[in-house]
Amino acid sequence: MKKLLAVLSVLLSLALATSYPLVVTDDLGRQVTIPAEPQRIVVMLPSATETLCSIGACDKIVATDDYSNWPPEVADKPKAGGLYNPNVELIASFEPDLVIGSKYGKLTEALDQLGITVYAVNTQTYDDIFRTARNLGRLVNREAEAEALVARINQQVYALESQAAKATDRPTVYYEIDATPYTVGPNSFIGSLIKKARGENIIPAELGLFPKISPELVVEKDPEVIVLGDAPYGVTAAKIAERPGWAGIRAIQDGRVCELTKEQTDVVHRPGPRVAEGLKLLIDCFHPGLLGE
Repeated sequence: MKKLLAVLSVLLSLALATSYPLVVTDDLGRQVTIPAEPQRIVVMLPSATETLCSIGACDKIVATDDYSNWPPEVADKPKAGGLYNPNVELIASFEPDLVIGSKYGKLTEALDQLGITVYAVNTQTYDDIFRTARNLGRLVNREAEAEALVARINQQVYALESQAAKATDRPTVYYEIDATPYTVGPNSFIGSLIKKARGENIIPAELGLFPKISPELVVEKDPEVIVLGDAPYGVTAAKIAERPGWAGIRAIQDGRVCELTKEQTDVVHRPGPRVAEGLKLLIDCFHPGLLGE
């Protein structure tokens, strides 16, 4: 049986092998041509770094953005700036044959002018996580590995979602990304995790995926649970209780404010291979003790 599975795995890899030159359309709607299998990749998006490493392409990464910190082997790779302050000259100095960047910012335009191949990614919904994994797998000739990653994530999420379904309540939830305040709509990938964790997002879908809202909306909705994704940056339960009208919110009154650590925030905020870990964190927040030890 093991030999049969090994043969099937090889056949699947051959069937899914990428043919080059490869012409694809990125998330900016640009047509991108990749002449040959990339060997020197600069990744300017933490979720993309995590995805590439999870499909066996970590050794191809020669540099990352400042915030890519998982898996551990990327920590020592050179850092080339962030979304809005990329170091274009440094990126070019690595002579990459492919740069993976965000749809946002101006990096794509700057590198285009230098003749460097850039593929722009925009992963905002739960389904986007799997679409992006498959797209990146195709770019780097790791399609079989990408399919295996998708299957693994789905299996992990399903197992946790099944456990969360045992909860007897579905608390109303406000998730704060930062103190602007920016939050998450129900159709965003974090919004999907809230639902899978048996929470009810207070933010109306029509406001968008990651809307900036009025603080008065949170007071009006009076959530039972608040999650602070910006806790690592100094936003605490005590501080939000000082906002006008917030001290009377049920979550604050009942002490149901989850302050995520920096590591936990990275997990929840990155639409990539660790999404099941993010789901577990939210289940533990909404339904303490449900998952056990």
